[in-house]
Amino acid sequence: MNHSPGGEDRSATAYWITGPCEGELRTESLPQTGEGAALVRSLYSGYSRGTEGLVLANRVPQRVAGLMQAPHQEGSFPNPVKYGYLSVGVVEEGPDALRGRTVFCLYPHQDRYVVPVAELAVVPDEVPPARAVLAGALETAVNALWDAAPRLGDRVAVVGCGLVGGAILALLGRFPLGRLQAVDNDPAKAELAGALGADFALPGEALADCDLVVHCSARAEGLACSLELAGDDGEVLELSWYGAEPVTLPLGADFHARRLTLRSSQVSAVALARRHRRTRAERLGLALDLLADPIFDRFLSGPTDFADLPRDAEALASGALDGLCHVIRYPGAEEEHVLTDRA
Repeated sequence: MNHSPGGEDRSATAYWITGPCEGELRTESLPQTGEGAALVRSLYSGYSRGTEGLVLANRVPQRVAGLMQAPHQEGSFPNPVKYGYLSVGVVEEGPDALRGRTVFCLYPHQDRYVVPVAELAVVPDEVPPARAVLAGALETAVNALWDAAPRLGDRVAVVGCGLVGGAILALLGRFPLGRLQAVDNDPAKAELAGALGADFALPGEALADCDLVVHCSARAEGLACSLELAGDDGEVLELSWYGAEPVTLPLGADFHARRLTLRSSQVSAVALARRHRRTRAERLGLALDLLADPIFDRFLSGPTDFADLPRDAEALASGALDGLCHVIRYPGAEEEHVLTDRA
């Protein structure tokens, strides 16, 4: 049974990218909450620094513009466009079983929205709402490990310890590996790597002869380093998205001489190894369950109030505001301990 009180304000406010490194808040009207739909009031959203930074800079290649559209995106690349995909809120109208529940949705930065209930994932009670914005990153990490299939005793390196790289490290730390090393050109990432159960190395000091290397730096030099770290007949799994940036690799060196494999992993489809036995909803549910681990609080920074997002977005994209995943807080959201206590 749907519950939809009448006479209420049906407007919403959304963040739109309006030009290179420019954005604004726009007001729009919401549709009625029909059968099979729900009205969600946002509590938090997550700013995905890598992908959203490329979108903000208007650097989405036209060749893949259709493929890179986010669910519920409005407008088209390069701009104006309403973009984002890490939203956590409370169901205010909809089926009785969902009303009052905290949910995750792949929705842009917007304070209220109406979506089909099939697109909502209930956040487990043990996962704080602000932490739940990481579900998209964890879902990407789950899919990558289904693609990579690490084996008992493997020597593994993760090159690039940003949001996705960190999520993969956190999950790989649960595997009985022979070696797990985080590789990044920022020495400050050593503390995070240690907390996630990995050794840390700068690119020039990383250990080679890896069975598997996962690359997440979105830099050509990071991918070249990954090829150097893979052992003979080893595999490099590429998770980076480069946008319009061309990538040049020294394929005349390690790649052919040592029979390496380079393949991509992308969250838009369930990994082939599980595609016939897991739905996307099941994959997202698994990611949310994994977020019960408080170690993921270390990934969060902020919050930035939603009203300040147009001002802060460029600083987020450039890295002037630090952190792996910056939390956007909406009016009415309670202050969560995960944003202030990461000890």
